[in-house]
Amino acid sequence: MNKIIECVPNFSEGRDATKIEIIVDAFRNRKDVKILDYSSDKDHNRSVVSVVGSLSSMKEAVIDFIGKAIELIDLNKHSGEHPRIGAVDVVPFIPIKNVTMDEAIAFSKEVAEIVAEKYDIPVYLYEKSSNYDYRRNLATIRKGEFEGLSDKIKMKEWYPDYGPDHPHPTAGAVVIGARGPLIAYNVNLDTTDIEIARSIAKKVRHIGGGLRYCKAMGVELKELGVVQVSMNLTDYTGTSIYQAHEMVRMEAKRFGVNVLGGEVIGLVPVDALVDVASYYLGLKDFSANQILEMSILGDDMFSKKD
Repeated sequence: MNKIIECVPNFSEGRDATKIEIIVDAFRNRKDVKILDYSSDKDHNRSVVSVVGSLSSMKEAVIDFIGKAIELIDLNKHSGEHPRIGAVDVVPFIPIKNVTMDEAIAFSKEVAEIVAEKYDIPVYLYEKSSNYDYRRNLATIRKGEFEGLSDKIKMKEWYPDYGPDHPHPTAGAVVIGARGPLIAYNVNLDTTDIEIARSIAKKVRHIGGGLRYCKAMGVELKELGVVQVSMNLTDYTGTSIYQAHEMVRMEAKRFGVNVLGGEVIGLVPVDALVDVASYYLGLKDFSANQILEMSILGDDMFSKKD
């Protein structure tokens, strides 16, 4: 019985195509490991990879990937719109097939311990893997970013879970953990005023009284000449894409600003898109089973046997 896990590492390089390819190469040409998607953003100066694989193959690939990023990225020379604490900023593991959340948690801790020892870098556990409630939220761990990590790590409550009690001089720290599926969804606005995007983000995110499973921040996209509300939907069954989109649109109207469009980063569960189609088209009892490709994939004739 195959045990399949997904990993969606975020690393702090979105501008140097050569470096990006070398780092992503750590996942290529490996047995039982497959890259599903990867994308980069120059304004965020960040890249996101979506990869799936067997537990044993994934462990080796992720460890090599982290090592390559640490080798090539110097955060002392890094700047971008997206907050970051490390060269490899966050490494989430998501159980996909025949893997329980408990197994994913144990796997994340095993990888974290090896990474800390092999690369002499502090590692924090987050989400389901953390033993401390105040460390489950990535934004809380990342507060202060790389530049503030030297002081933060000295505080007793911010000792790393693994590794040294000081940042890696060029790569900072790594955050690793197990979690459920997350949707990275951004909405672009037809204004250059970053304060408008930040104000909307405060209203939309849960911590500001907004949507329960939404994290949000305002981002300036200099290349496009617009600003963006960048969101993570941590549970799309509780906070849908269309709810996030419409709340941003509603708040933007208060400033006389229009929504230019939405953007999905990485992969998205098909059920999340079914929700969007059902809402905007007013479809009754629409389901993923009515999507042609999903029906074909679900046919026993096309299914692999374990």
